[in-house]
Amino acid sequence: MTSSFDNLIERVLPHRHPFLLVDRVTEFEPGRRIAGIKNFSANEEACQGYDPARMLVPAGILFEMVTQLGGILVLERPEMQGSGMQRPGMQGKVAVILQIPAARLLEPVYLGDTLRVEAEAVKLRENFGELRGAAYREGKLVAEGQMRFAMASAADLLLGQEPA
Repeated sequence: MTSSFDNLIERVLPHRHPFLLVDRVTEFEPGRRIAGIKNFSANEEACQGYDPARMLVPAGILFEMVTQLGGILVLERPEMQGSGMQRPGMQGKVAVILQIPAARLLEPVYLGDTLRVEAEAVKLRENFGELRGAAYREGKLVAEGQMRFAMASAADLLLGQEPA
């Protein structure tokens, strides 16, 4: 089964494997909320070396997933687009976590788990935002938090690049 969101993630976000942490967008209300799925494989590169004996997913990875979903909310808002295309000034942007004022990991997340991740806009501006997010495993809340992020140029964040 395909959804109308199939190409949304890679079209909007500059992230690529292994740091693209959202496998599929399942719900999308532009500028309001978004939900997606992440299947953590047993050999997830972004988690290698964290705790190999217990195969734990770092909590920071969970909050990065919410931020990536939030990046889609910011970049795909109707007012950020013109003629059905993403506004040129927002192309190549990425959401960068500025602050996590509230976060709770209620249960450990393991490699092999499938999570449903939701992000809801608390505040969205052109270049920054605040999100409330939650991650669920089989319908049970495993993590929640609130984070503030800014939009930055992906090219400026590359190693060895001087900001423009």
